[in-house]
Amino acid sequence: MTDTPADRKQNRGDEPGLRRPRVIVFDVNETLSDTTAMSARFSDVGAPGSMYPLWFADLLRDGFALTAAGAARPFADIGTGLLQVMLSGVELNRPLDEAIEHIMSGFVGLDPHPDVADGVTALTELGIRLVTLSNGSTQVAEKLLTSAGVRRDFDLLLSVDSAGAWKPAAPAYEFALEQCAVAPSDAMLVAVHPWDIDGAHRIGMRTAWINRTHGMYPKHFTSPDLEVTDITQLARRLS
Repeated sequence: MTDTPADRKQNRGDEPGLRRPRVIVFDVNETLSDTTAMSARFSDVGAPGSMYPLWFADLLRDGFALTAAGAARPFADIGTGLLQVMLSGVELNRPLDEAIEHIMSGFVGLDPHPDVADGVTALTELGIRLVTLSNGSTQVAEKLLTSAGVRRDFDLLLSVDSAGAWKPAAPAYEFALEQCAVAPSDAMLVAVHPWDIDGAHRIGMRTAWINRTHGMYPKHFTSPDLEVTDITQLARRLS
């Protein structure tokens, strides 16, 4: 789509108060990775593909709940436990343990969104330091960014496992800021999840919401500083 003159003015970063961050902290799952292939992982083992969104939502719910209780657990542990429950009543085409392994390993094989490579390269050319912060493992980010050809553009791949708390709890973002040695106001959290945007905003980070679905931002969360449809547009807005 061709930018209008108003878009081009906006893309130059002419909005009042817009300041280029020193560090961008990227979420991984769904922000950088295209998770649509995960439904096929369920179908592969004989389960309904429609089970994936429910399972992933339950995984986040339980991760958030355990963090709130002060007992955070790794993404893989919670995901595996939920699959043991959800698949127990499904007629699978393989043993339960093998089905669970097939589904969980799907995260490591996900493709990046089409805009990731060009967008990341553009941000790097602006001199912005890039890191990831995921509620999952760093192995997923490592594989994803390597397959996209942009692993070298990221200084750090971080997991909340080292923070002892899942995003959107404050200690998760504080851990990332400590690792990057920057103040919250010098860092920007980039994510597709409004709850992630809200959590980062509450500790003083700037935020950019990647609105990949062209949906409406929930009013019960604090608004992002920027709203874009993909990472290449984010780079234009910060240039």
